[in-house]
Amino acid sequence: MAAGVGLLSACSAASDGSSSGDGANDSTPTTPDSLSADTVTTAETTAYDFFVGKGLTAVQSAGIVGNLIQESNVVPTAVQSGGPGRGIAQWSVGGRWDTDSDDNVKWYAAEEGLSTTSLTLQLDFVWYELSTFSAYGLASLKKATTLSAATIAFQNDFEGCGECDESQRIAYATAVYDALAGTTSSGTGCYSDTLGEEVANNTCVENSSGWFQCDDGVWVDRYTDKSACSSTYPLE
Repeated sequence: MAAGVGLLSACSAASDGSSSGDGANDSTPTTPDSLSADTVTTAETTAYDFFVGKGLTAVQSAGIVGNLIQESNVVPTAVQSGGPGRGIAQWSVGGRWDTDSDDNVKWYAAEEGLSTTSLTLQLDFVWYELSTFSAYGLASLKKATTLSAATIAFQNDFEGCGECDESQRIAYATAVYDALAGTTSSGTGCYSDTLGEEVANNTCVENSSGWFQCDDGVWVDRYTDKSACSSTYPLE
C-alpha cells in the first residue's frame, strides 16, 4: 500500500512494501488547530478542490486531504526519513512509487510527461489509482457521509498503514472541512421530508422539484449555495 509515514505517528510497514517511519520531511508539521481559511496551505486547498472537482463531496474530499496531511503535509517532494515513502501519499520505493506494473508514480509521470514531484501529477495519480483499482476503495469512499467514515475509508483502503493515528487523521480532515467547505462541520442541520429524517448541514437532497442544500438550518436551491455538498441523496 501507499503509506504509513504520518508526520505525528509511526505506521508499521505492510507486507507489500508500504512505507513506515516517523516523519516524511523536514517541513514544520501542520496541526489541526492551526488550520483555518487563512492558514490552510495552497497545496491543501488545491488537493481539496481537485477531489471536489472529481465529483466527491466536501466530506469525502476533506477525508482524503486529512490523510495526505498526516502522510506528507501535502508536499509532493516529501521523502520519508529512513524509509521508502515518497510524495503526498508516501508511495513506497520498490512498490507504488517506481515498480508496480501499471501502478506506480514514475511510470504514470512518464506517460503524462510530467515530473514525479509535480503536485498536479501526484493528485492525478491518486485519482488514477482510485478510479482504476477497486481495491483502493473508491466505492467505499463514495458511500461515506461523515468525516470519520471518509477518512477511515481512504486510510484503510488506499494508504493501508499500520499504526495510523486514526484520530489525528480525522482531526486533520475536520480542520480541512471547516476551513474550506464554506461552513463548520457542526453547523445546524435540516429536517428532510423526502428522507424522513434530520440531515447534517450542507447535505444535498434531490426531490421532484430539483436539488436542495441544507444551509445552516434552512433549505436553499443547491445552485445558489457556493459550499460543496457534504453528502448527496439523489431522488430514487
